[in-house]
Amino acid sequence: MANEFTFSITTTRFDEDYSPSDSSRITTNFANLARGEHRQQNLRNALTMIDRRFNDLAHWDNPNRDRYTVELEIVTVELQFAAGGEDQEFPLLEVLDIQIVDRRTEQRHQGIVGNNFSSYVRDFDFSVLLPAATEAAGKFTVPDDFGSLHGKLFQHFLDSAAYRERFTTSPVICISVSTSKEYRRTANHHPILGVEYQQDDYSLTDEYFGKMGLQVRYFMPPRSVAPFAFYFRGDLLSDYTNLQLIGTISTMETFQKIYRPEIYNANSTAASIYRPSLEQQDFSRTQIAYDRVERNQLAAKQGKYTEEHFVKPHGEVLEQWATNYPALVG
Repeated sequence: MANEFTFSITTTRFDEDYSPSDSSRITTNFANLARGEHRQQNLRNALTMIDRRFNDLAHWDNPNRDRYTVELEIVTVELQFAAGGEDQEFPLLEVLDIQIVDRRTEQRHQGIVGNNFSSYVRDFDFSVLLPAATEAAGKFTVPDDFGSLHGKLFQHFLDSAAYRERFTTSPVICISVSTSKEYRRTANHHPILGVEYQQDDYSLTDEYFGKMGLQVRYFMPPRSVAPFAFYFRGDLLSDYTNLQLIGTISTMETFQKIYRPEIYNANSTAASIYRPSLEQQDFSRTQIAYDRVERNQLAAKQGKYTEEHFVKPHGEVLEQWATNYPALVG
């Protein structure tokens, strides 16, 4: 069953001239910004925010706060089935990859891939499968195998030749902390990631990423106002350079300020005991257009698309493959 499908990678430059392709997952944060009347200004402003935040954090030997610029590429991963017929290829996931350009030395530094992670199969799990299970049970219900197929596909991709030939380090996925959980500040402090927070139990999203083979830690970087969830393989604090970590922070803080300003552009900093809320009113909006309601509606549509073009036509093959896939250790 190992040869039933393979992975392929394509990349697209993410800059002020970016336009989403027909196959791009349109609920992705970066694709959402590139739509509408003010698309180019949206992109220009977001990229400027990323550069400014990067130079704010990489302040050593950088007196004018303009030494570095961040270049982004959209990495699109397609799953290609060996069998012929319709729906032979499916856009499995998209992430951003980072290159850091040192204007002083003209050196380029590889950042961390994984930023702005998006997945059609995740849309299916959260927008189709989970609501269906809840409706059938008459109460909120998480299926026993929820996220298992997605997690195994993700791990298989990371271990594939396609990934290893393109990337030298494991990905880091940085997203918002859960509004359903309470976080407590600890005494642990990292010079780049900032102060660490912890929680008593995992959110559904934490458990979902756990099935992808990823651990989670929560950090609030210097001069940020709320902690972020960092999902990773290996050792988050030792496996990456300071510049690599700064690349991820500056990129994802920018997108979260746009997407969730109630949390990440709040006018006050997270307390020692912190419960994030989208009902918060004391925050500032960025001058970047973003339609959060439309994004949520599109997630459901794309979940249905996944059901029609991925789950139904390939369900038997995928189930047999997943059954034989090695269990996650640890």
